[in-house]
Amino acid sequence: MPDHRSDEFDAVVVGSGPNGLAAAIALAQGGARVCVLEAHDQPGGGTRTAELTLPGFHHDVCSACHPMGRLSPFFRSLPLADHGLTWKDSDLSIAHPLDDDPAVIVRTDPTATAEGLGIDGEAYRRLVEPFLGNPHGLLADALGPLRIPRHPFLLARFGLQAIRSARGLARAWFKAPRAQALVAGCAGHAVIPLEAPVSAAIALIFLVTAHVEPWPVAEGGSFAITRALLGVLEGLGGEVRTGLRVTSLSDLPPCRVVLFDTDPEQLASIAERELPSGYVRRLRRYHYGPGSFKVDWALSEPIPWRDPQVGQAATVHLGGTFDEIAFSERAAWEGRDNERPYVLLVQQSALDPSRAPAGQHTGYAYCHVPHGTTRDYTDIIESQIERFAPGFRDTILARHATSTKDFQAYNPSFVGGAVTGGAADITQLFTRPVARLNPYTTPNRRLYIGSAATPPGGGVHGMGGYFAAQAALRRLSSLDVVRW
Repeated sequence: MPDHRSDEFDAVVVGSGPNGLAAAIALAQGGARVCVLEAHDQPGGGTRTAELTLPGFHHDVCSACHPMGRLSPFFRSLPLADHGLTWKDSDLSIAHPLDDDPAVIVRTDPTATAEGLGIDGEAYRRLVEPFLGNPHGLLADALGPLRIPRHPFLLARFGLQAIRSARGLARAWFKAPRAQALVAGCAGHAVIPLEAPVSAAIALIFLVTAHVEPWPVAEGGSFAITRALLGVLEGLGGEVRTGLRVTSLSDLPPCRVVLFDTDPEQLASIAERELPSGYVRRLRRYHYGPGSFKVDWALSEPIPWRDPQVGQAATVHLGGTFDEIAFSERAAWEGRDNERPYVLLVQQSALDPSRAPAGQHTGYAYCHVPHGTTRDYTDIIESQIERFAPGFRDTILARHATSTKDFQAYNPSFVGGAVTGGAADITQLFTRPVARLNPYTTPNRRLYIGSAATPPGGGVHGMGGYFAAQAALRRLSSLDVVRW
């Protein structure tokens, strides 16, 4: 077996999730010789695909629907389509079923969306349309660390709404339950209480993105994103080595800098001897927040939604009213069980028939649960789907559940099942993983972190890795190669 430490590199990236691969590509674009090390036998982190239930049913192991992947400022600059990435979508990005009313539907056209919100339709348009004149400028400023924005007035307008709680945003803009429930469903992606400051930010970002491009899935599975990023990296001369778990810096080949696409605890453990003790203690105080419990299904037919429109949606938010969803997210945050949780469901095979045998379908749903809980939420999740799609259980051919413990075993960065990289409340939104002028740097000028535990947080967009690479490139030429 060849010695993986025998070569020298300008940069080594630990972890091959979307942020790790983005960091490696940005470094290679800057002229660096790059090697990515991955403990798993396949690269990808949160963007892998597997036959979890039955042969021929291709399930996304973690992330499934990718509005930020499609709109990421860095990913949009890369020739991912040339490396096989095809987005599959419909005009309907979000559906939010209700018990005694037609579902709330978010279509690409904001006017069509507003028509379904009744008395709140005009208010909805006033909320989202100011950001649709230059949405890519807004995302370029919002998806990153605190810095001087390129579009200050646009970002300031966004910030005036984003700083609110989701409850505050819903009450300030909307009078009726339908629009308020829509806000709650989008805000729930943040995995923080809906009464918390800045919980409105993710709701507003997601509503705006749905009117820029439809929320897509990757044709063939989320691993197609990984495969395309690998193609770009390899075209730039980068290298990926799998099956190599890094437990200390001595496991690395000689290099000038190291970038970590990991959680803060792994950075602290691997590099403890090269970092000040105070910084290590701060890394270990990082708050991960609630975990997730996910179920994948092989289905004999489409999900039998009570409102047929829901079957066309990329993502379905299940939880009913604003208050129900708020109660669920608060319970998960406080470590309490909830029998009717907010459930996020993605219908990949409705958009991408290649995910399942002809005439059959895949199903994917998860809910937020207490950090590290051992409880099985399969029946609870299925009950929430049955609530809005009577007869759902009759379509199930096979199921596969992923608990908080399973998530962490699959990827050590998913601490306690926290798949989004840690709590994104106001105390950690921009100071993740610790408060520094440049959050991607460490006190050691050779060590950097560019994972979901850095701004802008979780999601398949690669921006944390991109910004970490930019920080490393500014110092790279002044550093010698070291043998750890």
